Amino acid sequence: MANGINRGTMLGRLHRGAVALLACAAATFILTTCSSDEKVYVERPVEDIYNQAMDELLAGDAVLAAKDFDEVERQHPYSVWARKSQLMAAYSQYLVNNYDGAILTARRFLQLHPGNRDAPYAYYLIAISYYEQIADIGREQKITEQALDALREIVDRFPNSEYARDARLKIDLARDHLAGKEMEIGRYYLERRDYAAAINRFRHVIRLYQTTSHVPEALHRLTEAYLSLGLQDEARNSAAMLGHNYPGSEWYLDSYALLTGEDQRSVEAERPWYDRVWDSVF
Repeated sequence: MANGINRGTMLGRLHRGAVALLACAAATFILTTCSSDEKVYVERPVEDIYNQAMDELLAGDAVLAAKDFDEVERQHPYSVWARKSQLMAAYSQYLVNNYDGAILTARRFLQLHPGNRDAPYAYYLIAISYYEQIADIGREQKITEQALDALREIVDRFPNSEYARDARLKIDLARDHLAGKEMEIGRYYLERRDYAAAINRFRHVIRLYQTTSHVPEALHRLTEAYLSLGLQDEARNSAAMLGHNYPGSEWYLDSYALLTGEDQRSVEAERPWYDRVWDSVF
């Protein structure tokens, strides 16, 4: 009886062990199968992958297109198509506002192919990716400075290219944006009667951003700040410069009113006062 019990117990244990072994084997098979599915590498003709990516891009799926352009480079890294795919991947990333990805991909292209005929376009993609991230003047302007640097690089490297023409226009807009930020800070100091700090900001605009639209206001604010400090001569000089360079501006008329107490909008004069002051200054 004891032997029967032991035999039955042993058979039960063997049965359970066999079931466990089979289960383990099945699990191992499943895991191996799943793992092998993930590692399947099917090399495809480079033209097929590239054309598929282009079709996806034209269909409006830039995210998927970028992945397939990357796949071209992964499967055929030394082909001519790989170089094209790098730029197309950067462009696809730019289209979906993945600016960091576009900048990184374009820079990698330039590192690998610095003398390539498409290098100007790669530089342009970098610049435009920075430029489109420019925030309003109420926020920090590091991106604006990066955009300005990238745009200048295009003009310096490829001055006669179509990209340089667009870059020059955007440089002016970026500079105007930076000047606007300086003006915002200057007005902040002026409102709080920190006149020295305000003057530094306004003079910074006049010195570094002479061609921007903010210079007339900067000269007027300088006049206002100098008058608040009792510096009459400095105030008159700033107003004279404003009147000489921007005689028809509202900012000149405001400065005139500050200095004389008169509203020149309703006053006719044979010779503008700022011409007389300008002559005495210079």
